[in-house]
Amino acid sequence: MSSDLVIVYHRQPYEEVEENGVVKFRENKSPNGIVPTLKSFFATAEKASWIAWKLAEDPANPDFEKVVEIDDQYGKYNVSRLPLTYEQVSSFYHVSSKEAFWPILHSFKEKFNYDPVDWPTFREVNWAFAEAAAREAAQGARVWIHDYNLWLVPGYLRTLRSDVTISFFHHTPFPAADMFNVLPWRREIVGSLLACDIVGFHIARYASNFVSVAQSLFDVDVLERHKVDPEMVSDGTALSERSYPKLLSYEGRKVAISSANVGVNPDFIEARANDPEVQKNAREIREDMGDCKLILSVGRTDYTKGGVDQLESFERVLAEHPELRGKVKLMHVSVSADRNMSAYAPVQTGIEETAGRINGRYGTLRWQPIALISRAIPFDDLIKYYLAADVAWITPLVDGMNLVCKEFCAARVDGDGVLVLSEFAGAAVELHSAVITNPFSHRSMDSAILSALDMPEEERRHRMKTLRSVVKRFTVAAWGEAQQREFDAAVARRQEALEKQE
Repeated sequence: MSSDLVIVYHRQPYEEVEENGVVKFRENKSPNGIVPTLKSFFATAEKASWIAWKLAEDPANPDFEKVVEIDDQYGKYNVSRLPLTYEQVSSFYHVSSKEAFWPILHSFKEKFNYDPVDWPTFREVNWAFAEAAAREAAQGARVWIHDYNLWLVPGYLRTLRSDVTISFFHHTPFPAADMFNVLPWRREIVGSLLACDIVGFHIARYASNFVSVAQSLFDVDVLERHKVDPEMVSDGTALSERSYPKLLSYEGRKVAISSANVGVNPDFIEARANDPEVQKNAREIREDMGDCKLILSVGRTDYTKGGVDQLESFERVLAEHPELRGKVKLMHVSVSADRNMSAYAPVQTGIEETAGRINGRYGTLRWQPIALISRAIPFDDLIKYYLAADVAWITPLVDGMNLVCKEFCAARVDGDGVLVLSEFAGAAVELHSAVITNPFSHRSMDSAILSALDMPEEERRHRMKTLRSVVKRFTVAAWGEAQQREFDAAVARRQEALEKQE
């Protein structure tokens, strides 16, 4: 039976584990990721499918299960798994996506290198995804494609299936034309995205940037512009926009542009934060700190996250404010990058060397200024530190959204705590009650963390109350509902166009 909803995403919608020689599929542990939200869409379909890739030593092996049926809390659905060799994964994901596309999407032109890119392999993998989606989709089905490593899928799918409604969601930033057009394959990429019925982004700035790129390459007309929700507009943040192009016309077709910021599951986070055992553990962490304040920073080891810049800011603060030595501690969680991605190795080295220098310069037998953690922390452990921390210091140089800052706010059921947030994180356009900082400015970074450490309780609680109300409004469920409305509107536009042709 064909599917009336097909989700195309590089990750499988479960954790695959082997127990006693038997492969089992487990639910993803965290409910805050995109995967559980996408799976919740299965309830809107009579039959649903998911397309993903799976590493295969021999793609031609007849024992490889290309389609598995899953029956979990989201219902029954098929997962079509594309067998990719290690060489294909390395080329399409580690090299093309991470070494060529990633730096441009995040405006790090100096790190861009397209010499090792094997564009035919990128096309080949994207074509395989498109073929799988075309096979699974019922007549008039909705196909939802995710993220930049599948840029070419919409164009290929449109040539295979003109009847389906195609939506593409971009989970990273999207830069302006001067940056994006560095990519030699820009026309092929944007031409593919314009084959969609909907192209979605987290915030209006990224949507506007995409349209400016499209108009620089093709004859694209803007039919409608939409005002941005007033809660998403702030003069104090760099990514704020007051309106964005909502509906385009290209080659006789209408393409909707969506701006919808993904959030977290605050109900789940609050339930965990209110758990008596979690509360007890948080109190113990605070007691161990004594009169020392705790700053928490959580991110990945990636040059876009500004880990070294943040550590150097902390170093300057300790140098210029000796009274803080022994009175403040930074817990810097920087999860090591995939070792297959050589671009991130210098970042990890830089973080380790900087943290070591600071600890060596200022640390004593009783106090180390930085606790550096380079491994992923389970969410149930992390939430204890969200509750115990005085300050969450989230200062990426650029970030598509950033959910850590939202998790921190949702976890603060005590109504206290301070969020220091980079104005170049997509989340800053909605969380502008945080202490907003410019990570490219030493003065801004240093003064922001000092202000957070010295903030009076009344102001802390006022800011946190506002932040928590925003996080509760723009949830991951609300994001999913917004995507559903976009699909409904696109289907209606396609039906109207068909009726006019008759």
